[in-house]
Amino acid sequence: MVLDLFAGPGGWSHALSVLGARDVGLEWDAWACRTRQRAGQVTVRTDVAAYPTWPWLGRTKGVLASPPCQAWSMAGKRLGLVDQPLVHQAVADLAAGRDTRARILTACQDVRSLLAAEPMRYLHALNTVGEPEWIAMEEVPDVLPLWRQYAAVLRPWGFSVWTGIIQAADYGVPQTRRRAILLASRVRTAKPPPPTHARVAEPESLFGPGRARWVSMSEALGWGATDRPVPTVCAGGGPGGGPEPFPSGSRKTLSDARDRGTWTPRPKGTTPPSHRAADQPSAPAAVSVTGAHRWSWSLRSNNQANATVRSIAEPAGTLFFGHRANECTWVAEPAHPHVGTEDLVAPDPIRISAREAGTLQTFPADYPWAGNKGQQFSQIGNAVPPLLAGHLLAPHLGVTLDPDDFTLAA
Repeated sequence: MVLDLFAGPGGWSHALSVLGARDVGLEWDAWACRTRQRAGQVTVRTDVAAYPTWPWLGRTKGVLASPPCQAWSMAGKRLGLVDQPLVHQAVADLAAGRDTRARILTACQDVRSLLAAEPMRYLHALNTVGEPEWIAMEEVPDVLPLWRQYAAVLRPWGFSVWTGIIQAADYGVPQTRRRAILLASRVRTAKPPPPTHARVAEPESLFGPGRARWVSMSEALGWGATDRPVPTVCAGGGPGGGPEPFPSGSRKTLSDARDRGTWTPRPKGTTPPSHRAADQPSAPAAVSVTGAHRWSWSLRSNNQANATVRSIAEPAGTLFFGHRANECTWVAEPAHPHVGTEDLVAPDPIRISAREAGTLQTFPADYPWAGNKGQQFSQIGNAVPPLLAGHLLAPHLGVTLDPDDFTLAA
């Protein structure tokens, strides 16, 4: 059995299923559990910190752990860094069979910080029966010192251990998502999988098999390098035509020049005709346009001044959601800003859809997300990209990963 702590909506689990294996996931969030249920994944809804370890003894081959990252993430207050000495103390105590969590928890600035020590409680118990055979853990980069402490504990227990920072884009994920990884094994030398992609493509040579160029958002979403991310936008619709509202919540009239990547501009001062909500938007009759204009589309991570903005011809920045979930938007600007653009009105920013965000996290386009848009975004942002998980898991399972099995755009 593979035990998946903090299983979330199934990033590790989906990778395992593609590779021909399954896990049992422990997860507290009700909507993540509902998503897992829809995806056919075995789940125990529970608090990982309260669940006993004895049911897993004598039956666990692998352990996965992606503790909640909110206490450590750049997107939050990062109180986990303040609590880090306490978390290190908890790990040391649990590794020695002493449960001091209740006392340490009272001193933590963020109660979620201590969840990063929970995997050691399970690992200590499993080690008493010579388990597990292998371990894989993932977190935000600031947790790397903690993973190194885990490694120092695991090596005397008979594990080969590797810890380090991995760039998800180097493994075909259309997102520059950096994560701290721990890989451990009792039966093989632990090491990271060889990268398959690079910022700039590298040809095959005597020194290696070569690497493909990083996967762009347009490639992952099936748009093509010059496509615009607005297939058909109705009143109240988002990129992909779903019920996702525009940022203002109001109706917007878009051109119906549906030749992919082209927008028919509306000169300033003109007013488009009204449309019934059930109608497809069409080019405004009052507009006199001599030619179409091509726009360049990008994804903006939030509305802060330091937001990451990436062209669709590049991978996305790290997707994170929460209170800024609905601020991750597609934005447009003239592709040729010096060619008669002074009187053009750019399309309004359009929120990314959950389907698109999930695809950029390498979940299948039809993955059965549960909950409202905010709940879905939260699950997506916290999940392990399944394609990255597949690369990390394949050596432990003794199988060869075929990236084509992780289809993205439908």
